[in-house]
Amino acid sequence: MTGGVTRLLVAFGLLLLATAASAHELRPAYLAITETSPETYSITWKVPARGEMRLALEVILPETCVDAGPRTVRDAGNAIVTAWKTTCSGGLAGHPLAIGGLSGTYTDALLHFEDRDGVRQSARLTPDNPRYTVVAAPSAWNTAETYFVLGVEHILLGVDHLLFVLALLLLIRNVRTLIETITAFTVAHSITLAAAALGWANAPPPPVEAAIALSIVVVAAEIVRAGRGRTDISIRYPWLIAFLFGLLHGFGFGGALRDIGLPQKDVPLALFTFNLGVEAGQLLFVITVLAILAVARALVTTPLPKARTLAAYAIGSISAFWFVSRVWSF
Repeated sequence: MTGGVTRLLVAFGLLLLATAASAHELRPAYLAITETSPETYSITWKVPARGEMRLALEVILPETCVDAGPRTVRDAGNAIVTAWKTTCSGGLAGHPLAIGGLSGTYTDALLHFEDRDGVRQSARLTPDNPRYTVVAAPSAWNTAETYFVLGVEHILLGVDHLLFVLALLLLIRNVRTLIETITAFTVAHSITLAAAALGWANAPPPPVEAAIALSIVVVAAEIVRAGRGRTDISIRYPWLIAFLFGLLHGFGFGGALRDIGLPQKDVPLALFTFNLGVEAGQLLFVITVLAILAVARALVTTPLPKARTLAAYAIGSISAFWFVSRVWSF
């Protein structure tokens, strides 16, 4: 049965690596349209890119729109940003906007639209629904729903964040400590998420991503040490390392939210619902893992400490690979 468990862990590791490899395409595109004068709009279009490769996406405006000047294109590192002005006879209210090529990808596009009165509306365009009709009077519910879904998607597609939470679940042995640890992680990353998204604190993404991978290696090592009977402070108080590393992970969440963009009028609401989405996705993951572990205990005859150690080595190996590759990319 040990061989079966090992093969399962290897398959799980390969799945994680494959998901991580495709994570760059999962970064959402961003379209901002601001009405600067009657029937005249300033447009910023950001398409995810890696090196010279970019997603083949384009903005499709109504036929009543005509460019009012040349387009400027710049390389923003992880995206190609195009800006231009357009005039639309009769305005955009009541007219559809679309992202061409989105249906052939696995990514989303976030739309921000602001009229001359400062009223702003947001929408998430997906491969299944790449169109949005501009409404005359958007509600706060529109922004809340958009950012909540973005938060859920971000945590569920953030393999490194989920692997860190999984490592914490394997390290913890009782329910009370589990609640304390998850709460500490939540509080910590909520603090730095808000600080990074609002521009109050800043950390360069490449070192942050490398440090996040290293944090998973550290927790995986603690799982192995705990299996050997060690009782260091990090093992006796896992909430402490969850809080400290949670601050680091929050910079990752905040950087992603800053890349997506926050609406000018509903910043607190967007920030709150994005964080709420992250927590909902995290809770869903924790419940799923605990259910799987409960089933595994009933079906697998391999001693639990041995299976936990094997899982720790698998997690540590994957995370060490991420750490080296991310440092190498500097």
